[in-house]
Amino acid sequence: MSIYKDYLKQIEERKENGLHPQPIDGAELLSKIIEQIKDLDHEYREDSLNFFIYNVLPGTTSAAGVKAKFLKEIILGESVVKEITPAFAFEQLSHMKGGPSVAALLDVALGSDVALAKQAAEVLKTQVFLYEADTTRLEEALNNGSAIAKDIIESYAKAEFFTKLPEIEEEIQVVTYIAGVGDISTDLLSPGGDAHSRSDRELHGQCMFEHNKDMQNELLALKEQHPDKRVMLIAEKGTMGVGSSRMSGVNNVALWTGVPFSKYVPFINFAPVIAGTNGIAPIFLTTVGVTGGIGLDLKNWVKQKDADGNTIVDADGEPILKQMYSVATGTVLTINTKEKKLYHDKVELKDVSAAFTPQKMEFMKAGGSYAVVFGKKLQTFASKVLGVDVEPVYAPSKEITIEGQGLTAVEKIFNRNAVGTSGATLHAGSYVRAEVNIVGSQDTTGLMTSQELEMMAATVISPIVDGAYQSGCHTASVWDDKSKANIPRLMSFMNDFGLITGRDPKGKYFPMTDVIHKVLNDITVGDWDIIIGGDSHTRMSKGVAFGADSGTVALALATGEASMPIPESVKVTFKGQMKSYMDFRDVVHATQSQMLKQFGGENVFQGRVIEVHIGTLTADEAFTFTDWTAEMKAKASICISEDETLIESLEIAKGRIQIMIDKGMDNAKGVLKGLVDKAETRITELKTGIKPSLRPDANAKYHAEVVIDLDEVAEPMIADPDVNNDDVSKRYTHDNIRPLSYYGGVKKVDLGFVGSCMVHKGDMKILAQMLKNVEAQKGKVEFKAPLVVAPPTYNIVDELKAEGDWDVLVKYSGFEFDDNAPKGLARTKYENMLYLERPGCNLCMGNQEKAEPGDTVMATSTRLFQGRVVKDTGEKKGESLLSSTPVVVLSTILGRTPTMAEYEAAVDGIVLTKFKPSTKQLVK
Repeated sequence: MSIYKDYLKQIEERKENGLHPQPIDGAELLSKIIEQIKDLDHEYREDSLNFFIYNVLPGTTSAAGVKAKFLKEIILGESVVKEITPAFAFEQLSHMKGGPSVAALLDVALGSDVALAKQAAEVLKTQVFLYEADTTRLEEALNNGSAIAKDIIESYAKAEFFTKLPEIEEEIQVVTYIAGVGDISTDLLSPGGDAHSRSDRELHGQCMFEHNKDMQNELLALKEQHPDKRVMLIAEKGTMGVGSSRMSGVNNVALWTGVPFSKYVPFINFAPVIAGTNGIAPIFLTTVGVTGGIGLDLKNWVKQKDADGNTIVDADGEPILKQMYSVATGTVLTINTKEKKLYHDKVELKDVSAAFTPQKMEFMKAGGSYAVVFGKKLQTFASKVLGVDVEPVYAPSKEITIEGQGLTAVEKIFNRNAVGTSGATLHAGSYVRAEVNIVGSQDTTGLMTSQELEMMAATVISPIVDGAYQSGCHTASVWDDKSKANIPRLMSFMNDFGLITGRDPKGKYFPMTDVIHKVLNDITVGDWDIIIGGDSHTRMSKGVAFGADSGTVALALATGEASMPIPESVKVTFKGQMKSYMDFRDVVHATQSQMLKQFGGENVFQGRVIEVHIGTLTADEAFTFTDWTAEMKAKASICISEDETLIESLEIAKGRIQIMIDKGMDNAKGVLKGLVDKAETRITELKTGIKPSLRPDANAKYHAEVVIDLDEVAEPMIADPDVNNDDVSKRYTHDNIRPLSYYGGVKKVDLGFVGSCMVHKGDMKILAQMLKNVEAQKGKVEFKAPLVVAPPTYNIVDELKAEGDWDVLVKYSGFEFDDNAPKGLARTKYENMLYLERPGCNLCMGNQEKAEPGDTVMATSTRLFQGRVVKDTGEKKGESLLSSTPVVVLSTILGRTPTMAEYEAAVDGIVLTKFKPSTKQLVK
């Protein structure tokens, strides 16, 4: 059967599921389609024309290369297709977003046919996705006296590709749709279990609202009732988009409610409108900007205050809320983009100017942030070539300088990495373009990142980036047909692009399914570094890291830059002394609990950088804190360490990078070797005192300062989803932190999970020692609930094997992963035993393995959202309680939550943590 017949067969299969033909990205299929177009009598000629015109992915896909070549032939008269005139061919090229389409246009523009050259030039003036190869051609032509090249470059210097775009409508009417009450996880918009389909946008769109067809139909009905309005998705009494950046979530919202990008490019929409009572989660808001969308902080419910300004609480100590205005589903509102106000029937409801900063309005006008980033670079190139100043077309970056005020840690990092500024010292609120040192792509968003790179016509990683890694952790647990189809293709693309890849497309080294955050934490060897990663838990304990959508990751890989406002910071310090039976995870949870108590239930961490003065904990252990800051709704976190601690962390990182080199993971450019060299240089600087570890200034200004009293941490602390709370908005939040005694030693636990990015080598050693202790106390180890254990990295497994702890775990396990025969199917039933799973995300991700529906899970992981780790049944809601490794282990041995006496006995003699507040001045 021919490749075209295979495509027709696939079309019929998709039709059965209500899907249109999948967009074409392969050269072989499109070449066959072109062959059929040229055959005037071919039975499939008409369909082939439609596929060619309306169903080819743009950018640098191999299909785009074939399409651009054929369109150029038509323009030059080398091929004749009556349905595609030269003028129409130019129009097609104008929608193909760079790469081979720009190359084809340059061929014509710099060719000998003057009339065609002028037409090509007019199209080129609208394009922004040009790379060095393209701009070099233009510059050389200009130097050789080309009038056409001069005309194009002069247009670029004026940024006409931006200035000639239509302005944003002054009034945008929206109709509201409440997608949920309380915080809305991006899992609702793009479930983790559907990660395999993210790169097939129409197919993935079917999972919107976790496949809830009633909600989907309600949304469609609203659109039908209000064809002239946009649907605004709302998190009522909550924050929209918590948990993950999830570009696929915004893509789905745009697909259902947004504006088509091009009539020639299917299933790619932009300009969604999203809102929340408490706004949009920071990393998700970045994703909204990528699509040129609008994200509103509604504040339609507010906490009630007494005469003294204190929050009024109910009998349970919860703040009492008052509705300021209704956004019930079906309410028609008007956004005035000029006044930056939200109206209902001409009555002003809210100032929404934060959603319409000059930069965000530029994103909206340009159709997304990529076009602005590339446009600025293109204008700078053109101005430099012409020897003129850059014309102030784009809004100037906001620069805030406060005389006499010191810098927080994040302000220092951004000042060091900023590009294109006036040179002034910048404080929080300044909008900054900054160079990026480390970039991470994970496997369930990586396919989208590769698509984004293709669509922005990027072919190689920016030389500015010190190192970049493509993981295989989110698909590590089950090597099923979906993974076999997607992951090798992803690894091949990213390896060719210049990333270090967990899997080697050439098969020279063994597949590494290490958790991406752990790898990034190791390869980040600079405390002044900026890290961008395709996951909300990109929260390194060295430098400052930002979780990002797949598109922002693509932009960082292609340009080596990221643009954002410098965030405000909240300073966290510690006092008191940890009790010997407490785990550092309890300190993490206590930080969230004590912060909320200190600030009357207000989360001062949300949208800000948590500057934690960790002092004495190495990067491995400190990562437990920084990782959890995603659940604190912080934008990022920075660890302030003592010099000696940072040296120890860098030595560990250097050794682990060397192991990756020894396994053959380095590339031709010696990226990993360069990171080892960078670590050695930094260690020398620290040891000699040339450059101490990162310190904020003593007179830095913080949004708030939080002091955590370790003396108050007297019991293990558990984050509880509170699945049966009468107030739906209070379910599935990470703010409900309870002490172990709350459960009275009687709450049944159906499954335990020790794994995810929240654990480190020390957790595995604690597990091994607890098992030995139980055997010594009771003669044997019996599990009354299953215990799933997934070490985060192979390095940790190797270290445990060398130190004897892995043998202990194997002794008590009933299942040990086998890399030579990985599981092909997800486990659906569990026995009461220990499962030693392959390094990777496992249950935490929820896209492969899950607990049995209705289970109560006690886990070390990060996610407690509905359906993430465990689904509900008709009789019982599944619940995922989050706690420390000792609590999880003991809960599975007992089959219930332990009492304090049982817990203290189980950890007796085990060093759970060496954390103590630093006695040194960690400011400059």
